Amino acid sequence: MSRLPAIPPRDPAAAERWVAEHLGHLALEGAEGIRRSPAFRGGQSAADAAIEELDVRGYAGTRNEVWPVDRRGATRLSPYIRHGLLTLQDVWGRAEAAPARDRGKFRDELLWQEYARHVYARLGTASAVPLRHEAPPVPSTDGDPWPREMACVDLCRVELRRDGWLVNQTRMWMASQWALRSGAPWQDGEDAFFRHLLDGSRAANRLGWQWTVGTATGRPYGFSRWQVEKRAPGLCASCALRDRCPVERFPDLPKGADVAPPEVLRRDPDPAATGGPELVVREGEPDAVWLTAESLGSSDPALAARPELPVVFVLDEDRLRGWRLSGKRLVFLAETLAEIGEHRELEVHLGSPRRVLAGRRLAATWTPVPGWRRLADRLSVVEAHPWPWLTRPHGRSARSFSAWRKALPADRARGA
Repeated sequence: MSRLPAIPPRDPAAAERWVAEHLGHLALEGAEGIRRSPAFRGGQSAADAAIEELDVRGYAGTRNEVWPVDRRGATRLSPYIRHGLLTLQDVWGRAEAAPARDRGKFRDELLWQEYARHVYARLGTASAVPLRHEAPPVPSTDGDPWPREMACVDLCRVELRRDGWLVNQTRMWMASQWALRSGAPWQDGEDAFFRHLLDGSRAANRLGWQWTVGTATGRPYGFSRWQVEKRAPGLCASCALRDRCPVERFPDLPKGADVAPPEVLRRDPDPAATGGPELVVREGEPDAVWLTAESLGSSDPALAARPELPVVFVLDEDRLRGWRLSGKRLVFLAETLAEIGEHRELEVHLGSPRRVLAGRRLAATWTPVPGWRRLADRLSVVEAHPWPWLTRPHGRSARSFSAWRKALPADRARGA
């Protein structure tokens, strides 16, 4: 357990060196392989610049385009949303002036992110097991689930490992190729995404994989050459396997066996507990603000409410050792923390959060992550601020996105 030295701000090379020196032994690549993402910079100023440039005109028609890269309409906001540098509320409002079709499609994606958080807040670690159906029984090919000989797969593989980001369309390609073409366990593929994606979260990541492989819906996504030729025209012509394409046709996938969904997915008996406090809960005077990777933005409610207090962030050494996150994820996080440290007194620790924070009286933003709630119950969180939901959890069915959406307030359910 140790307090780490300050992270040099606004210096990507310095952030890389800091991560290599202090976290390299926990990173996927080791200290010698630490590199930042060339596609994204961490920090509130980068998030603010990204949302200022947001223009969702044309989004409905281009959001699924893959290649060439300049055809893509994806917004690339997800790493900032995942870490709370931008809230779903912030982004929702920015689409108000867009044409109705584009605004509706864009807000559908934001609602999907909120749905994933609601499901994870209800289920926690149970989101790692099939929700409604077993995965289709596909024989394993015993080879690399993402074969580099396939130009479509290699394009995605390079972007995932270099940039730490993929458009939604290619996330489905990669998940389908892994589990439904290669027969590898979907949970292992989800772990691979989690290690590399800058926006990797157990909430959205797991639900996306469950949707693709059919364990959430019973309708697996059948990745084939048709999608590649439609979304990445010309890519197949460069492929060594273009005349013997292994995904030439839609796969004939057997349906996985039905499983009984968790009862809490059908009905949440205590949505108030799932959603956390609606107002600030004070039980004493805090001496520090506790931040986690879920909420690192300048608008974090606890951070904004307590400008006079020092800020503490703990890198959980045991979890990082188990996860083996890619260095680019750790550099993105270091860049974000460095910017916080420019404006606030910041402590960054490596060790056990429970031990580091023991005895401190904390102000914190309540967070819809089961691990946070378990830890907070063991600490002295004397001031808990509400989570900035796009729409607070309800108690009705969340067995599907459409069922969950029907129970939303009308202004949210419509999207447009």
